[in-house]
Amino acid sequence: MWLTQKKKLSIYVLALFILCTSSSLFSKNDIEGIVNKDINSHYLLFSAKKQYEDKKFVQAIDTYQKILEHQLVDSVYVFRELAFSYAEIDDADQASLYIEKYIMSSLDLSFIGHSYFEQISNSESYQKLLKKYMRKVDLWSIFCFYVGFIGGFIALVLNLGKRSNKIANLLMSLFVLLHSFFIIHLGLYFMNYEYYLPHTLYMSTSFSFLYGPLIYFYFKRVTTNYIFKLSDLLHLVPTVLLVVLLYPIYTLSPEEKLRMMLHKERPYMALISISKLISLLVYGVLVFKMYVSSVRRNTFFPRIVSIWQRNIVIFCSVYIISYAIYSILIIQYMHNGFLFYLQVVSMALLVLYVSYTAFVQPSIFGKLKMEADTSIHELDKYKKSGLTQSLSLELKEKLLYLLDTEKIYKQNDITLQNIAELLDTTRHNASQIINEHFGLNFFELINKYRIDEAKELLRREKDKNFTIINVAYEVGFNNKVTFNKSFKKYNQITPSEYIKSFLT
Repeated sequence: MWLTQKKKLSIYVLALFILCTSSSLFSKNDIEGIVNKDINSHYLLFSAKKQYEDKKFVQAIDTYQKILEHQLVDSVYVFRELAFSYAEIDDADQASLYIEKYIMSSLDLSFIGHSYFEQISNSESYQKLLKKYMRKVDLWSIFCFYVGFIGGFIALVLNLGKRSNKIANLLMSLFVLLHSFFIIHLGLYFMNYEYYLPHTLYMSTSFSFLYGPLIYFYFKRVTTNYIFKLSDLLHLVPTVLLVVLLYPIYTLSPEEKLRMMLHKERPYMALISISKLISLLVYGVLVFKMYVSSVRRNTFFPRIVSIWQRNIVIFCSVYIISYAIYSILIIQYMHNGFLFYLQVVSMALLVLYVSYTAFVQPSIFGKLKMEADTSIHELDKYKKSGLTQSLSLELKEKLLYLLDTEKIYKQNDITLQNIAELLDTTRHNASQIINEHFGLNFFELINKYRIDEAKELLRREKDKNFTIINVAYEVGFNNKVTFNKSFKKYNQITPSEYIKSFLT
């Protein structure tokens, strides 16, 4: 049953009496303050609403500012009303200010598109706000998604080759895939989709310490035929520690993550950026030393493989330098400008270069690597060899003299047995010298020297009347077909195309 007026009044008087006599809880001044504040807040809110409805927007703004100044009601509501009121008087700057304050407090990103703001929609301040928070598509986001999806596709393709060096290709594919994932994450950032997908916070950060180890072990595999050990898993320790560090952030609710994004709160960002830079520098130095050591050892790789390795070192160096700049900008929350985009471009070029090479020169990831793998098994038969290190080096120098000075490869009937006799050693030892010091088998070594000599002849004789078959015979080949096939294997073009490159 409904309470009568009399009963209501009695209850109100009783409650007021209890409140007034409870001196242990409130003083008289406290009670008067609470009552006065409540009365004032309701009166001011009523006045502001009435002024707004009567289109007295300036008076309404003054009233809402008083409410905000004295913290009489929830500020989120006042921010919204002030945004509407300033928009009504075409004060776009102040309207935009309170739109952003409302968004930061309420986490309601849709508010920015409210129909009440149509009259200030062309203002510079409001347009900046739209670019900052509304979903959009621009050239940078399209570029990032284009590169990211290409990289993801290539990462898959690299592992499909039946005659590929599967371990090396797996490392390179993971290297490309992680970069592609990071670039797609950047694409979401450029489109403002991070705000609408809060769980993307730190989405790609967990992989920060994997880039260095992946490229390092890739180079170690392709230049020295490295066999992995259990202890190599220690290189994953920084990544595991990073995941543990970020785990509490990953488990936050979407609202908490969005609040962090809006308020530009990035816990551990400086620590992670500096640590990643150190990791990249350390592994970058290791890769560079490995590459230089490979060159100094006179390790024989086909020309396209040597160019590939050199270019990867260059791209990685540029990437490290650009990341150093990028990390400084990120720490300072400077997410725009040429220097910021430099890191994006350098990473994208690295992904695109690997993708281009995988399509145009697939032999780099295929047959040539398979031959390198074969050499590992060939070296197994030398484990019990009685050839000492000093004798091995001595025979290597003799072989280099025979190849560089005597040019024995020009003999079209040269055999491994001939080489062994010239070295005054056994056929087994001669084979071991070639495999261990040159990373090739007998026929690959001879053909490598023959092709290099043929290229020199073609360059020197380009203005004279000659035939390709004459050059083939001159360097030791027995027929033009074998010569053309070997030449294209090492240079990716035929002898005729090579000649044309000098004549054009």
